[in-house]
Amino acid sequence: MDVSEEKGASSAGVVETRRLKLDLPPGGLALKNGGVLPEVEVAYETYGELSAAGDNTVLICHALTGDAHVAGYHSPGEKPGWWEEMVGPGKGIDTDYYHVICSNILGGCAGTTGPSSINPVTGRPYGASFPAIAIADMVEVQRLLLAKLGIGRLAAVVGGSLGGMQALEWAIAHPEIVDRCICIASGVSLSTQALAFDAVAREAITNDPAWLDGDYHGTGKGPAWGLAHARKIGHITYLSPEIMKRKFGRERTAPDGLVPGNQKFQVESYLDHQGRKLVERFDANSYLRITEAIDNYDVAAEHGGIDRGFSGVRSKFLVVALSSDWLFPPEQSEEIALALVRNGKQVSYCVLSAPHGHDAFLVEIEHLADTIRAFLPWVTPVRGRRRDAGAAACDSGDADGVNALISRYVPSGAKVLDLGCGSGDLLSALARDRQSSGFGVDRDLDSVIRTMDRGHSVFQADLDRGLSMLPAGSYDCAVLSGTLQQVRRPRMVIL
Repeated sequence: MDVSEEKGASSAGVVETRRLKLDLPPGGLALKNGGVLPEVEVAYETYGELSAAGDNTVLICHALTGDAHVAGYHSPGEKPGWWEEMVGPGKGIDTDYYHVICSNILGGCAGTTGPSSINPVTGRPYGASFPAIAIADMVEVQRLLLAKLGIGRLAAVVGGSLGGMQALEWAIAHPEIVDRCICIASGVSLSTQALAFDAVAREAITNDPAWLDGDYHGTGKGPAWGLAHARKIGHITYLSPEIMKRKFGRERTAPDGLVPGNQKFQVESYLDHQGRKLVERFDANSYLRITEAIDNYDVAAEHGGIDRGFSGVRSKFLVVALSSDWLFPPEQSEEIALALVRNGKQVSYCVLSAPHGHDAFLVEIEHLADTIRAFLPWVTPVRGRRRDAGAAACDSGDADGVNALISRYVPSGAKVLDLGCGSGDLLSALARDRQSSGFGVDRDLDSVIRTMDRGHSVFQADLDRGLSMLPAGSYDCAVLSGTLQQVRRPRMVIL
């Protein structure tokens, strides 16, 4: 374990970024788009202990400008990892129980081979000669890293945004390895609008005079202006209109000696700050290669349709959308979930209320952490289910009698849709007594979390919406136990 010192009970403590050279096939790593890398080094961090059975590894895949430093501190007092609130003892991804790995992606600039790395053939930075990469290549490098570390199975793979695309690719390309897949604020491809933003961002970099056709390494300069503007363009898509209005409105910066009325708007200063921060830590060539990989990811085009893409997956899925995300709007997450349902896969789906927009999975952690904690598999037999007293109380009293009565009418082995599933009591009873499978629908997030924690698939939706979004043939019988009166169109449900 990398942890050598604790910084509070809930922190992963002081951690170390390690670097490892991969064992590549003869001739190097052949890339999806035809290029070859003779050597690949990977920067990674680990948290928690690998179990004796090797069944508790959670792989976290980072987003566009992320890195391997997901949690903890490199030294006391330093800035913590980018998902510090999610990963650590007692947190959503609990390092008391899970062995967590995060690596810098291929093409990055935080320790893993990328355009700023030295090409062993020339002895100079790759620069513009770094070959085009795909998300499949990023996943293959992660697979080779796990193999080098002696890890042959993943309890879960987790990612948001670009990380979510990597998680999907893991489940599609390596179904024999991944037990569970958590895809947050992502999609099977980028929308046309998102493609447009990326294209303009890349043009800002390549039109910078300091770009030098991508071979600026070693000159002491770089396309700082272009990279900063690319970051500004991207950051606009990460925040929702609501949060931008709330944080900045039309307020201006302090005059500070400027002519009154000529000050910048606060939102301009904020974007300037974000641009400067990225220039200090990121490489423009990496930005180009990674955004190109994101743009070209397309499950439907690669596999002849989304349904065919998911036909071979074996993972249990959690798909999480963010209510105010307009880079990857909820419709794209729903598209993933419904394709999985059509393929008969186990999938849970929820839409978290998140006014921050796309970036909410990094900053609005509370409900997301509860959701992930409930979905993750239990890997140690000594632990009981993490259920509160309220959920436990639902298993007793009148509910038992009602559930027993309903069980009499459900065929053995049936796929059951429980509309208004509450804490999943009926689904648990039917699974036990009738060996049924299926999923619940409930609009209350707390009920969704409790149902997932009991091992069931569940969709967060109101009853009318839940019915309309589920494809025909996805269940054998539907149950409305005390919820029919809440349906706006009960005749449609009954028929």
